Amino acid sequence: MTATTATPTGLPAHDRAALRREAARVLLTNWTGTSTVPSRTLYPHQWSWDSAFIAIGLRHLSPRRAQRELETLLGAQWADGRVPHIVFNPAVPLGAYFPSPDFWQSSTAGRAAGAPSGVETSGIVQPPVHALAAALVHERDPECSRRRGFLERVYPRLVAWHAYLLRERDFTGHGLASIVHPWESGMDNSPCWNGPLRKVVPVPAVSFRRADLVHSDPADRPTDLDYGRYVRLAADYRGHGYRDAGTPHAFAVEDPGFNALLIASEHALAGIAAALGRDPRPHRARAEALTDSLVRHLWQPHAGMFLCRDVRADRVIEEKSVTGLLPLVAPSLPDHVASALSRTARGEHFGLGSTTALVPSYDLRGDAFDPSRYWCGPAWFNINWVVERGLRLHGATAEADALRRAVLDAAGASRFAEYVDPHTGRGRGATDFGWTAAVAIDLLARHAHDRDQDRDRNQDHGRDQDRRERR
Repeated sequence: MTATTATPTGLPAHDRAALRREAARVLLTNWTGTSTVPSRTLYPHQWSWDSAFIAIGLRHLSPRRAQRELETLLGAQWADGRVPHIVFNPAVPLGAYFPSPDFWQSSTAGRAAGAPSGVETSGIVQPPVHALAAALVHERDPECSRRRGFLERVYPRLVAWHAYLLRERDFTGHGLASIVHPWESGMDNSPCWNGPLRKVVPVPAVSFRRADLVHSDPADRPTDLDYGRYVRLAADYRGHGYRDAGTPHAFAVEDPGFNALLIASEHALAGIAAALGRDPRPHRARAEALTDSLVRHLWQPHAGMFLCRDVRADRVIEEKSVTGLLPLVAPSLPDHVASALSRTARGEHFGLGSTTALVPSYDLRGDAFDPSRYWCGPAWFNINWVVERGLRLHGATAEADALRRAVLDAAGASRFAEYVDPHTGRGRGATDFGWTAAVAIDLLARHAHDRDQDRDRNQDHGRDQDRRERR
């Protein structure tokens, strides 16, 4: 194969190598010595689910550094088990990001809930991708992992993290974890939250200063009204000591994507337990129970996908968001549900493979669709990584291959943008974004692994054919 021969990634071989080099440059540039920032300008601290995706890519460059990424995050875990969505770097000026550590006041307001005293964090959480990331990091270099005692250190922390969600956040008794702030979904201003947020009285916009608008186009970002409500919810949670029980949560939602990632991570915990010589069956049982509950309570056949539930109003939220496609990542999802999700992803609401190359974050036909505003429509690279994994897991190999090519093409063309317009592929938000570079590296590595396996299978087939002919 020559340097300009097209490859199954959709890129010439030399471009594929250049893409990997550039993605590696992003991760190395964003490394702080203990963790990786999503963006040097827009997000200058450590974010929870960003670090999980970053570790998944970083493992191909430095398994040890990928382990350190997760260890640093879990080192800020609270005594009640929660993993905070931000771990603040004390060297970063307070004005560089809002809400800053002096807003969250974790070490004082969160003391009763077990916030660490030696580091400042936020008081809310993000989707639990961490056990999946830890398992993949271990698989990349088991010898390095065993030598450093990586799994032994992170396993009890990951168990406590899942236990917190299943113990403290099951508000309905359905066996599903609820989110208490839109930021906990990771999909901050998704139109799914508009209905529940209407009950939240926003703080005045003059009472806070948004650092994000200094580094980003306001048309790409949530509105001041959104932020006023976000601040109100976070301040109220802080005022109740970040306790879940007994706090009158103005916003509480069962989010299918959040719970799907919990399921995938619970399956990963089973693998970690087995690698440590412990019993994996309790983790598998919890994963199956979560899957059953997810299908029973959030699967909506009329929509062909999972929908969120407003816990306070006890009603399904009819808005269609990509969060409702993420259960594809659950291994034991019923076949008819997985098939329906694949059809919905390719249908008129998300257009995968026809009107869009990447899955958008929100319904293309929805009234609130906006191709440039944060989670109101743009396509995100980490989410498409999850969808690609889910499609492949459930046998939609051709669709997964096409999505992998599209992710790699868009990542390179957009300079590793935070997210892209789902129709044009134009980059929006920050560039040189951590998880965009990370998932590109991971997809490139998995393509190379698949290609090598195909070559080995073909060679084995050829040898078998030669033996048959010699007979």
